[in-house]
Amino acid sequence: MTMRLYDSASRELRPLDPVVPGQVGIYHCGLTVQGPPHIGHIRKELVFDVLRRWLEHAGLQVTIIANVTDIEDKILAKGRQQGKPWFEVAYENERALHAAYEVLGCRPPTYEPRATGHVPEMIEMITELIDRGHAYPATDGSGDVYFDVRSWPDYGQLSNQRLDDMQAAPDAPPEGKRDPRDFALWKGRKADEPESASWPTPWGRGRPGWHLECSAMAAKYLGHEFDIHGGGLDLRFPHHENELAQSRAAGQRFARVWMHNAMLNLGNSKMSKSVGNTLTVGEVVKRVPAIAVRYYLVAAHYRSIIEFSEQSLAEAATAFERIEGFCVRAAELVGEGEPGTVPQAFADAMNDDLSVPAALAVLQAEIGEGNRQLADGDTAALAATLASVRAMLDVLGLDPLTWGTQDGSGVATDALGQLVDALVAARAEAKAAKDWGRADELRDQLTAAGIELEDTPSGTRWNLKGGR
Repeated sequence: MTMRLYDSASRELRPLDPVVPGQVGIYHCGLTVQGPPHIGHIRKELVFDVLRRWLEHAGLQVTIIANVTDIEDKILAKGRQQGKPWFEVAYENERALHAAYEVLGCRPPTYEPRATGHVPEMIEMITELIDRGHAYPATDGSGDVYFDVRSWPDYGQLSNQRLDDMQAAPDAPPEGKRDPRDFALWKGRKADEPESASWPTPWGRGRPGWHLECSAMAAKYLGHEFDIHGGGLDLRFPHHENELAQSRAAGQRFARVWMHNAMLNLGNSKMSKSVGNTLTVGEVVKRVPAIAVRYYLVAAHYRSIIEFSEQSLAEAATAFERIEGFCVRAAELVGEGEPGTVPQAFADAMNDDLSVPAALAVLQAEIGEGNRQLADGDTAALAATLASVRAMLDVLGLDPLTWGTQDGSGVATDALGQLVDALVAARAEAKAAKDWGRADELRDQLTAAGIELEDTPSGTRWNLKGGR
């Protein structure tokens, strides 16, 4: 395949040229688990989920690593505020992250390393940087270790900034630094911090700096050179800039392509816990079906800002209902079948910097043709169209005919379907016997349970209010 991605480092479209032919290694920065994920966080997960699905559809073997930052200043602060051990706070929110993955149909990463499990690799990397003259222990007795930004002439290349124009790094006080912009590789333990949040090192007990964690974990699982490093645009500086500098200074080639998704805004500003303008995934899926939330978040180009509003969410849900309606009606007539092949125009769009909007235009055109085939009763052509539509939807993680059936959750879905189908059949029998009271009673029971019924010439269809 020939795929081009926008590289944030070179600021141009570049062909994806894997380090190992036929394989793609991807690292994207996961959540700092001081709180449950909001839909701004999950947009990034969905971008890389769609990228992975497309690469695998094209026959490539994908290894995708997404870390969990489970030790950090904010996690320790939340533990103090809530009267809980820091690790309990981190684990509760890690589980919430996994639940959000699942409800929006994200495949789990190949591996999801925790920062606390990779301290030895971080200590090795710090030692290498000190030996190469790019890092130094603080002289103020704090136990901190800093990266010397002036020792690396390319510092600032990812974010296209000059060092002298940058502000001081806010991760530690400047007293022990050679330059205020030097950033922490290691943080010495403070007297008010729990002993469990520190590890022994040659520089004293402490814990890793945020930036160091990702460099160490990416190298461990993807090697010293890999294909794609990504995350939200807000991570480009300082987080990714610092990762790039310390990894290159340690002698690694690091990522070939830097891929950043734009933000999801609420009230004209980035959705952020610190700003206080967040919506959790659990809140949003109460308003529209989870599959429609996924559609809403993947429909825009990944480098375009999404301005969240209840109206735009509702419009996306309505648009997806039309897609789902075609698939259900077509499957009733010709059977579900299996996904087929995607049209070349769809493939071209996905290979052009993961252009989902252009790919959706191809999908909509195909559905338009399918609706004409439905009206004409052209079942042979309709079966082929449904297979093509489902192939495209599968790449996007939006096939309504298989939604919720992956990873074993289909057992519950199948059981629910059998129970609902039995009640629908009983209602049909009551209507045939003109027992209207019984028919209405069964419909009311299903409605109370969150099941919507639609009577059609070919029989009764049902859907869960939250998505079938």
